[in-house]
Formats: sequence, structure tokens, C-alpha cells
Amino acid sequence: MPEIVAFVNRGAATITPGIVEKVLRHLPQWKLEFTQIYEPLFPHLVDQLEFLTDAVEDTAEGAYKDLPYVAFAQAVFALIYAHKKVGIIPDSVLNLGRADDSSVVRAVLIQNEKAFAIYAVVQNTEWSKITSQP
Repeated sequence: MPEIVAFVNRGAATITPGIVEKVLRHLPQWKLEFTQIYEPLFPHLVDQLEFLTDAVEDTAEGAYKDLPYVAFAQAVFALIYAHKKVGIIPDSVLNLGRADDSSVVRAVLIQNEKAFAIYAVVQNTEWSKITSQP
């Protein structure tokens, strides 16, 4: 997992306000796309992506002001990564196509567990349904 954490951290370091602006324009479409993911090996992935999408939207729009920027940037990176069809493992690979997406999302959630747990409470969301270790 240290390699995935380093990958996420490098990716998050490239997130700029311009990238965030582009992502925000596409988030409604991506949210719908994420709900269509059916991957029994990664049953929490859809909920995790929806959670990160909400956190990014709320933070970018100023509705939630307490998410550290590093958590925000990592969440944006994870959403961009999950949206891409070709990553470390292409999404088309049977039974493994979402393994890399899940790993990236989990790395973001684990690194920022305290910040996202607080956001979950504020949003009245059960953290145990989101966390990578329910």
C-alpha cells in the first residue's frame, strides 16, 4: 500500500484550482457514472466515491470549510482517477478492473480518516458504511 499512498500524494500535488473547476463541472455526470459501478469484489467503492464527491462539492462550494486542503486535493485526484477507464489496471479487466480505483480511494480515506470522519458526522452519514474497514 505504500506505493499507492505515494501515487496518491504525487497525484494530489498536481491538483490546481483550474483542475478543481473542471472536475466540478463534470461531477454530476460522474456521480451518475459511479452509481453504475457493479463490482462485487469492492462492494464499498460506490458509497466511497459518492462520499468523496459530496465532500469535494461541499468544500469547493464553501458549504463545508473544515476539510484540510490535502484531503480535498487527494479526494479530487481519487475522483479523477476513478473516472478514467484506463489506470494502473484497465477497468475492462474482469474482476480486477476496479482494484486500483478501490486502492486509490482507500488510500485517500485512510490518510485522512479523522478529517473525513468529522465530515461524515456533520453530514449525518454513518462513517462505518464509508470507511475501508467497516
